[in-house]
Amino acid sequence: MESITTVGIDLAKSVFQIHAIDAAGKVVVSRAIRRRDFMAFMNRLPPCLIGMEACASSHHWARQLKAMGHEVRLIPPAYVKAYVRRQKNDAADAAAICEAVTRPSMRFVPVKTEARQAALMMHRTRALLVSQRTALICALRGHLAEFGLVSPSGPRHLTPLLELFASEEDDSLPCQARRALWPLVDQLRSLECQIEGLDRQVLEQHRSDETSQRLATIPGIGPLTASALAASVTDPAMFASGREFAAFLGLAPRQASSGGKERLGPISKMGDRYLRTLLVVGAASVLRHPRTSPSAMKTWAVGLLEKKPFKLAAVALANKMARVAWAIMTRGETFRDGVPAVAD
Repeated sequence: MESITTVGIDLAKSVFQIHAIDAAGKVVVSRAIRRRDFMAFMNRLPPCLIGMEACASSHHWARQLKAMGHEVRLIPPAYVKAYVRRQKNDAADAAAICEAVTRPSMRFVPVKTEARQAALMMHRTRALLVSQRTALICALRGHLAEFGLVSPSGPRHLTPLLELFASEEDDSLPCQARRALWPLVDQLRSLECQIEGLDRQVLEQHRSDETSQRLATIPGIGPLTASALAASVTDPAMFASGREFAAFLGLAPRQASSGGKERLGPISKMGDRYLRTLLVVGAASVLRHPRTSPSAMKTWAVGLLEKKPFKLAAVALANKMARVAWAIMTRGETFRDGVPAVAD
């Protein structure tokens, strides 16, 4: 045990797979261990390099192992796949992690603090509630349309239809259908209150975070997107440029180049889907309201919109917003209109 220098751990809910080697690369330990015995086992090891795949629980275990004196590195699961030999099983995954963590060219995921994870949990919970609200609205609109009660799409246009449930004397909706749909209406109103509560928490988080406030100065980025970016990007210096950060979010073209010929396709859609969605939605709002607080970036986006389809222009603007956000997080500045803030 004293000769162990590198450990690869394949995490799971109840059983973890351990693969440990010494300085010469010889396998010292290769075994499965129960969750309840994991910390005691790791406490017996000398300080060593530990690799784990980045997942839901990896940040918790990384903080625990760092407190013991170990050096912990989290690896994106996609980067570990290339080191898996033959069959796919826990032992092979742990060996692949142990091999990948020693590669000098490997990219690692910074370990998040509990505060950052809590901030992101608010965003994830809100996103889940919004998706549930959307499902309820679609169900209500579909059922009410069967009786000729139709409204435009969008939550704000559903209010006139919901008023039908407040009056028992309204005969536009049969009594039996009213009783059948009432649980959906009640659940929708409850979700609205819960989403509003989370919005207030996100706004409080935004106001208490200096980085989030600086990000909100970018056109198209509000408190929701700014707080999500500030909580997700632990160390902006890990990206060499704003373009690399935009590519990390999946806002850069997918390449299929070979033989010196560059072939660029649609965006790769890699990275964090939630952040990418927020940036694209923010960019779309800028394109729909270009005259509100005009800026050089908005002028550029509107000019692009004259030549390209709306969605393509929105993604291009989202790419630019991501690059500006990286520059602001890296330099500690605020958005300045007309000043190049992106370093490639």
